[in-house]
Amino acid sequence: MPSDIKIPALGESVAGGQIAKWHFKTGDQVKTGDILLTLETDKVAAEVTAEASGVLTIGKNAGEDVEVGAVVGQIDESAAAPAAKAEAPKPAPEAKAEAPAAKPEPKAEAPKAEAKPANVTEFKVVPKPEPAAPAAAAKPEGRITRKKMTPLRKKIADSLVSAQRTAAILTTFNECDMSNVMALRSKLQDSFVAKNKVKLGFMSFFIKAVVEALKAVPQINVRVEGDEIVQQHYFDIGVAVGTERGLIVPVLRDADQKSFADLEKDILGYAAKAKEGKIQVSDLTGGVFTISNGGVYGSLLSTPIINPPQSAILGMHSIQQRPIAVDGQVVIRPMMNLALSYDHRVVDGKEAVTFLIRVKDCIENPARMLVGA
Repeated sequence: MPSDIKIPALGESVAGGQIAKWHFKTGDQVKTGDILLTLETDKVAAEVTAEASGVLTIGKNAGEDVEVGAVVGQIDESAAAPAAKAEAPKPAPEAKAEAPAAKPEPKAEAPKAEAKPANVTEFKVVPKPEPAAPAAAAKPEGRITRKKMTPLRKKIADSLVSAQRTAAILTTFNECDMSNVMALRSKLQDSFVAKNKVKLGFMSFFIKAVVEALKAVPQINVRVEGDEIVQQHYFDIGVAVGTERGLIVPVLRDADQKSFADLEKDILGYAAKAKEGKIQVSDLTGGVFTISNGGVYGSLLSTPIINPPQSAILGMHSIQQRPIAVDGQVVIRPMMNLALSYDHRVVDGKEAVTFLIRVKDCIENPARMLVGA
């Protein structure tokens, strides 16, 4: 009797998702443990594996929305055995490959493979709608192409609109001279890599700077719950990461207690998980503050939107050689624009500006962060 393929529970806040891709097609032999499909939810991409071996029948196509517990296909375990038996006689024809008169051999095999053609005939009626699903999802209509929004993209859209609608978002700007942090990074890079097996990037400096600024201006480290302001005394910092599926914000836990090397390893680990589609819901929740680096895409200035229920977000931008005045002289320095968007309901302008100046000071004097000054 065929066994059903069901969408498993994906966490208490995830009710379902969208089938992003089937890794096999109807009629294919699958084994226990094979990854059958990838399911996109509004938080993570999950993989559904085979719980039995046999012949696959797809019931729900790529692009379709499904709920937890829904049956999306079946595995016919009884069809696995005939396939194995049909392959067994193959060495015999190969042994007689030199004899041209061995044409009757395929006819002798035909009766043994009868069970398989019966299945293939049955399943090839089903796949015909399968190619139609992607075509329908991205069907050219004259001069436009229409495709369905993924659950993650819908979640991002809802979150951004909610932030704009419920928070009084204001952005303050500043710039920082990256000369010292670039020089320090260059000086320490070889020994850092040799010791930690990971490169020293700019993001770990900014995470440390944000932690210092949150300690100096704790009014930024709050969230709004109903008519209450919740003060947070920990430093779980989210780092926005762009993926093929959309923007996600994995959280680096207790960033104040981690070394530069620990932070860089965490960032690389999350990047690898995001690329493989293995980010978990727990990786994305609980942050108190977010850093977004639009500079990696060439952005010079932006007004980032806060990540609810957080009260502020820091936007980093491209490093650009610019003329600035230093001690009455015009010099060329590598400069970065910084933007702090904050919820004006709970954060005043003075606090926001003070916070951003503290971040600027830490980046322009990075040695202080290394010695805790």
